[in-house]
Amino acid sequence: MSKVKTVFITTLFFFFSVASLYAEDVVKIGIVDLQKIFEESSAGKLVRSEINKKGKEMEADLKSKGGEIEELKKKLEREAAVMSREQRETKEREIEIKILDIKRLKGRYNDELLKLQNTKLESMKKDIFDVVQDMGKKGGYLLIIEKLGVLYSPNTIDVTEELIKQYNDRFAKQ
Repeated sequence: MSKVKTVFITTLFFFFSVASLYAEDVVKIGIVDLQKIFEESSAGKLVRSEINKKGKEMEADLKSKGGEIEELKKKLEREAAVMSREQRETKEREIEIKILDIKRLKGRYNDELLKLQNTKLESMKKDIFDVVQDMGKKGGYLLIIEKLGVLYSPNTIDVTEELIKQYNDRFAKQ
């Protein structure tokens, strides 16, 4: 009976020691908020300022062209009484064409801004992905996922601030 007891206790001890070894090897998971990185990182701020600058340039161009149209309308109102009907209709058509041109230009500018933004953000995503890969390998993470698809996670696994710091360090070296 004592031999059975000894084998049982040894087996029990073995299972508890193995279980404790597995319990010490905790799985590391990280959550990253990409939107926060785009807003707070040095590269994200630079991209935003470039896009805003380009947008303001485009807006100023549209505003100047709109001013030209307003001048043409005022000129037409002043001279309408002395113009023939054909001249007035020709001037009105010119104004309508210019208005359509501005609308098309505005659409083209919007497309250009959107394309510029997407290009810059895709480039940033590639750089961020590289930093996440390094961070995951060096930090012993099993998984680092984007916060967008996560319904719940404790703040303790959010590695966004550390990622921003590493990304800024890498961006400063470029």
